[in-house]
Amino acid sequence: MVLNVILQVVQTGDSVVSDTLQNSATTVTETVEKLSLWALAEKGGIIMIPLAALLVLAFYIFFERFFATNKASKEDAGFMTNIKNYIFDGKIDSALAMCRSQNTPLSRMIDKGVQRIGKPLNDIAASIENVGKLEIAKLEKSVAFLSTIAGVAPMIGFLGTVTGMINAFYNLSKSGNNIDIGLLSGGIYEAMVTTVAGLFVGILAYLAYNVIVARIEKVVYILEARATEFMDILNEPAK
Repeated sequence: MVLNVILQVVQTGDSVVSDTLQNSATTVTETVEKLSLWALAEKGGIIMIPLAALLVLAFYIFFERFFATNKASKEDAGFMTNIKNYIFDGKIDSALAMCRSQNTPLSRMIDKGVQRIGKPLNDIAASIENVGKLEIAKLEKSVAFLSTIAGVAPMIGFLGTVTGMINAFYNLSKSGNNIDIGLLSGGIYEAMVTTVAGLFVGILAYLAYNVIVARIEKVVYILEARATEFMDILNEPAK
């Protein structure tokens, strides 16, 4: 009889412990689910403000340069053929008009070459090369900022890590013998969140920088190829 009572008490106790653990797990799960991305970002403190600004700036530069390089890399399939025909026919004005009707780095470069027709070929090649360099410089505008953001953002994140840990230990030193995990959580949150945010912004900026650089290199290749083709056109009648 006594053994049965003991077994019932043990079973009841196990049931209570099991229910308590399940309720605790449910509570923790609900708490985690309620922690939104915005709430998590708020835990990072004031360091999140410059990181957010750098993220916005990186997105702006990327999309602005992406569309600029996309426009610069587009070619009219018959552009160089028409320029060649106009030059052979002596229609320099028509060639210039065609160049100026297209607002692209290629058309501006060829326009400069057509204007120099009649001068030494070395002068024409130099003028085309100079215009090409200017056009590439325009495309590279602000791209260096992406590289800077890629390097600076993680450093700002690590700065937040240091300030967060300083905050955590400061609160711990002020607590005396009343050590509470809540005193440490704020500083630890700041340390971890800013580290993740800094790395996130830095990685995105680094990827964006490399994408834009690759697209600019594509434009450089197009300009070099068409400059060579234009010089071949000028050399052809002399043969």
